[in-house]
Amino acid sequence: MSRFLMLDIGAGTLDLLYYDTLSGEHFKAVMPAPVRQVAAEIERTRGPLVVRGVEMGGGPVSDALRQRAQTDRVAIAAEAAATLHHDLEKVAALGLEIADDAVIERLWRDPHYTPVTLEDVQPERISQVLTGMGLATEFDAVALCGQDHGVAPKGVSHLAFRHTLFQRLLDESPLPHRLLFGQDEVPPAFNRLRAMARSARRLDTREVYVMDSGMAAMAGAAQDAQALGRQPILILDVATSHTVVAALEGDQVAGFVEYHTRDITLARLEALLKELADGRISHDQILAEGGHGAYLRKTVGFEQVQAIIATGPKRRLLADSRLPIVWGAPWGDNMMTGTVGLLEALRRRKGLGPIRYI
Repeated sequence: MSRFLMLDIGAGTLDLLYYDTLSGEHFKAVMPAPVRQVAAEIERTRGPLVVRGVEMGGGPVSDALRQRAQTDRVAIAAEAAATLHHDLEKVAALGLEIADDAVIERLWRDPHYTPVTLEDVQPERISQVLTGMGLATEFDAVALCGQDHGVAPKGVSHLAFRHTLFQRLLDESPLPHRLLFGQDEVPPAFNRLRAMARSARRLDTREVYVMDSGMAAMAGAAQDAQALGRQPILILDVATSHTVVAALEGDQVAGFVEYHTRDITLARLEALLKELADGRISHDQILAEGGHGAYLRKTVGFEQVQAIIATGPKRRLLADSRLPIVWGAPWGDNMMTGTVGLLEALRRRKGLGPIRYI
């Protein structure tokens, strides 16, 4: 018997999926994302902060730390400072003090400082949720996903660098589930994913795997019942922070586009679907218009598309679309798209039999 735990760590929510291979049962939960919880913790306090931990998702946490540094001392360990920027000089320019381990340890014991730990994986909180659901907290494998921009060389745009990383990986193997990395396989440039893998070792598990959330969303949406047996398909995952538009032919990624969700409109989404499918898109073009990047391996043709699957917590943006949008719900739950992608990738990695996500 194997128990698997999947965690999709986003900017808005942390989505949890528990799967037992023996019984075939699955259980799920959706809770506020760690970045929201840590940011709220900072905002509830006053006075100086001492911050340690690892790189985690930024957004509200970065905003809260920048805001506090305008009024109070914020001493932060270098590893945690990567949450705000990989260039520590830029972090210091925001008013935060990069402190060595000895200083952090001393301030951690100082009652005048509020201690804050940055990490995407919070084992104690996860165990509490599982225990509250009446589930076991021991696993054969834990698989996690989050978005990682990658640590770009100095002077190189992190968006251009992320594009280069995925272009190389997908050119080698255009199967999104192949981008599930064992804890010792994570490319060095994926600093956040490596940090997530290390933190997850504190869970009671034999193995840890990590994956980029965009790849997990593609793999998960493709398991939707309305996508089965149809190809090519288009996938839209409109998440809290990032939107992914992908073209899949069978199991293979033909291409994808990433945008910050706050910057996307319905009209642009509809146009992107057609441009991506027809091969009329480029990484430089998307960057120039303020997008996050693009990858194109193969043109599938918009007229040939057999389904447009929309998932993600903000997919209501597509409610008035003129296109034949299908509201995806792998395993009956839109919010489980990323976790189902993780489970499907893990299932294939371990050579297990097919799972029907309906």
